[in-house]
Order: sequence, then structure tokens, then C-alpha cells
Amino acid sequence: MFIDTIGVEMTALELIDCCLPLGESSLQSGEAEAIAQVFKALGDPARVKIVSLLAESDQPVCACEFVPALGLTQATVSHHLKKLTLAGLLEREQRGKWAYFSLDAEALARLENLVRIPEFVR
Repeated sequence: MFIDTIGVEMTALELIDCCLPLGESSLQSGEAEAIAQVFKALGDPARVKIVSLLAESDQPVCACEFVPALGLTQATVSHHLKKLTLAGLLEREQRGKWAYFSLDAEALARLENLVRIPEFVR
């Protein structure tokens, strides 16, 4: 049996691009947790549709208007609106016995900045 060994001087090796360490993330752990909660809230198609409907509206929308738009019961719509509000995506305004909802502009701006992928330039 013949075993051939190759001697390599390890200190002379250069790191290639795929082996370079990642830089430190600008996203702190607390921020990552908060953003994960937003994504979790958007993890239901009905909630995504609610956000989409509100994005298309130029004024707050009454909770009652989502029932026919989504084809869901009032209780289910209320559940989804509550989840989105608790995640900080919606603002809720009480007008008599009706609740009106609008998008929280600051939360959406943070979300937009997170998911925007810079153009790759060489």
C-alpha cells in the first residue's frame, strides 16, 4: 500500500471570497424579534388581503367593510384585524360603535426598508 501526502504551507493560503466572514448585522436581536412578529402576522392570506385593501384606500376603512370583501364572518375579520393591530401594522380608531382601520405608515416604512434588496452592482 502506497500513501502519498502533500505538504501545504497553511499560512501562505489566501482566503477566497466565499470564506470571508460576514460583517456584523445592523439588525439587533430585539429588532429582529419585532420584525419576525410582523411577518408572523402577515402569515395568513386574509391578513395580507386586509393590508392590501387598506393600502388601496385613501381613508380609514370600517371593520364592517372587510366582511363582504373577504367573505369571512365578522368574528374572523375582527380576529385578523386584532392580530395586525397588535403587530403594529394597523392603527385603530373608534367612531361610535364602529372601529376604523388604517395602515401605520411608520411600521410599513420599516418593513419596506427591511425587504428592499439593494441592486447588485459589480
